[in-house]
Amino acid sequence: MKNKLIDILFWVGMVVIGFYLLYTKGLILNDYQSVEPKVAYTMIENDDNLTIVDVRTPDEYKQDGHIARAKLVPLLHLESNLNMIDKSKKVLVYCRSGNRSATASRLLTKNGFTVINMSGGMIGWKSAKLPIE
Repeated sequence: MKNKLIDILFWVGMVVIGFYLLYTKGLILNDYQSVEPKVAYTMIENDDNLTIVDVRTPDEYKQDGHIARAKLVPLLHLESNLNMIDKSKKVLVYCRSGNRSATASRLLTKNGFTVINMSGGMIGWKSAKLPIE
């Protein structure tokens, strides 16, 4: 009986951890669209009604490069700087790998922005050999 209870608690814990990981990656329970880097690039090239927001740190922005026209608003300062982003435009959000941008996308969506999260972040962008500044 005791071993069975331990097994059940183990599997419940695994499900909770799995759910948490999927949630933080923005793969479940989100109210925003996610696109791959190549789709994001096409959107940037063809949509003037798009604000690009980079939520990485200033050091990452400088050292690793950034997407043209991207506005740097680090995730830690995003909520206090929402006024820097035009609510009338769609907002393409990215970070290094896609984790912080998922958090930022939830925050922006909660505050009334139309959000598109770039999955894979700059790692995916560079892997797709897309231009950086």
